[in-house]
Amino acid sequence: MTNEFLAFAAAAAPIAVPSDPATAVLDETMARVGVDGLIAAYTDPAVLALIDQHAAAVRDALAASGRSADADGLASYARSITFAARRAGRAVPAPGAAPRTPAAWLTADWHLLRLVAVCAIADEKALF
Repeated sequence: MTNEFLAFAAAAAPIAVPSDPATAVLDETMARVGVDGLIAAYTDPAVLALIDQHAAAVRDALAASGRSADADGLASYARSITFAARRAGRAVPAPGAAPRTPAAWLTADWHLLRLVAVCAIADEKALF
């Protein structure tokens, strides 16, 4: 079935691809777990508290290693969590396949919560 109105639809603006590798990692992490995790956190105080605890641990880990909570530091941390999870046989979901309900996030694997915390910090610092 075709839609005759598509011929008159305005062309969508091209999607901007980040030229900075760190921003690309943060964008991918946000697409895989950040969006769904942050929506759950902003709708449920218990999930928000859990993500806040993980964000504090991320900041502490970065500071202990002499890294800043900037795009490079957060991307490096996200890559290390992702690689460690894969080595342990834990998958990072594809975009749109992360848990969706607050209850599911309350029981989510540690690495997913930590990656959402990275996204929360990046969002707080407007790195996207």
